[in-house]
Amino acid sequence: MSHEFDFGGQHFAFAGPRALYWKERRALLVADLHLEKASWFAARGQMLPPYDSRETLARLTALADERQPAEIWALGDSFHDDAGPGWLDADTIQQIEHLGRGRQIIWIAGNHDGGAAVPGDRIDEVIIDGIILRHEARADEIRPELSGHYHPKARVRSGGRQMFRPCAAYGNNRLILPAFGSLTGGLDIVDPAIRRWLGADGEAMVWTEQRLLRLRIETAAHCGLKVAQSR
Repeated sequence: MSHEFDFGGQHFAFAGPRALYWKERRALLVADLHLEKASWFAARGQMLPPYDSRETLARLTALADERQPAEIWALGDSFHDDAGPGWLDADTIQQIEHLGRGRQIIWIAGNHDGGAAVPGDRIDEVIIDGIILRHEARADEIRPELSGHYHPKARVRSGGRQMFRPCAAYGNNRLILPAFGSLTGGLDIVDPAIRRWLGADGEAMVWTEQRLLRLRIETAAHCGLKVAQSR
């Protein structure tokens, strides 16, 4: 069972369908938690079950307890807006405190939460070991780039059924992580908003329990873009 791959001269492994583990740094990487999204909707009169933050942090804590990373990197939009940290209840704050115990948490600013005040280290972007970590891909970037923002998903056929699965989008020396949050939804990887970043040999990287699927994105003659399994 292998979920490992190389990127930017470093070794990574998928830690479940929505997170990466950076082996050299003992770092766990996630993107787009969108904590307190239900609170954001509630403030605007649309009531959703108010448990999204607890569920998202419980899944992240379980991964951290399993992998024991020295660092956790959240690649932007960790909250759904700048006011999100103020809506956290005491139990959820304790979850964050537990998550950060004995390790460093670095929150990269996103377009939703650029002004959010959160416990831990907060930065706009950074380059580490030759890889740039930021929230949203940049057209002028030539270095290996890890980002989030687009919540990529891929349509995968299995046993005669079609499933819409979270994936990482890979191509042009870029890797765009799937959204980790419970209420985040997703954008089809063949959508031009994602596809434009990946180049002709772009791939969807889809975690399954058995292995990591690498799915090539091709241009179909009569039906636009499709996802086709390459190996």
